[in-house]
Amino acid sequence: MIWDVFQHNYLAAAVAAGFLTGVICGVAGAFIVTMHLAFLGVCIAHAAFAGALCGVWLGVPPLFTALLFSLAAAAIVGPLAEQGDLSPDASIGIIFTLMIGLAFLFFGLAPEARATSLTLFWGSILTADAADLTVLSVTAVLCLGLLAAFFKEVQAVVCHRETAMAAGVPAMAITYGVLFSTGTVIAASLPVIGGLLVYSLLINPAAAALQLTYSLRWMIVIAALFGVASCWLGLAASYLWDLPAGASIVIVSALVFAAAVAVSPKRRNWTPWKRQAKPA
Repeated sequence: MIWDVFQHNYLAAAVAAGFLTGVICGVAGAFIVTMHLAFLGVCIAHAAFAGALCGVWLGVPPLFTALLFSLAAAAIVGPLAEQGDLSPDASIGIIFTLMIGLAFLFFGLAPEARATSLTLFWGSILTADAADLTVLSVTAVLCLGLLAAFFKEVQAVVCHRETAMAAGVPAMAITYGVLFSTGTVIAASLPVIGGLLVYSLLINPAAAALQLTYSLRWMIVIAALFGVASCWLGLAASYLWDLPAGASIVIVSALVFAAAVAVSPKRRNWTPWKRQAKPA
């Protein structure tokens, strides 16, 4: 029955889109999770959504404006925290609320394009076409190529930023490279997964991979595999039981995380109920 999927062009395109989206979101999410920037991922996702709605309102390609907004959000957070003497969480929160406000503003300004706006909100992997697959493929090649070229530098910054800076690694440039890559991944995934759901696919597979390994290299690989598995299993559930595809993918990714926590070898070292030894 599953092989019947490939008899329909739109389902075959959805499977390919799920593979590409799962890989790039899993890889980008691995760095967002290990660098403790999960809230920033939420901010960039909403910025991309606001930018896409701005494109709908202006009548320009939503992907272009989504990319601009997501990159702008990633670029503003650092200077805002430094110049405004704010904590990173506070500066991210300011940008996050601004992007939510802009998203609702553009949504209200373009009532004639509500259908397109809602598609960007929820995503529509079942309507993925050749253009979507091209954008996802180019994004995957660029992001994976940059990761392969600068993996040692990225690994040094992720493991210990201060030590990396002392060793001469351009930590700020690496950090912004990760943020800009994440913004590009989110913008490319927006038409397929949607502004509301892309954050879950960015975080859940990476958080699940973190439960199973101490190696950054293996975490990236496992996160990409979990991302693809979440997309494909979610699509299968949608196909078999007539469920919304995007919601199914996100729920599966959450279940993958729950399963990873349940079998995680790291749980052996976690003893929250351990009693403190009483002094003799």
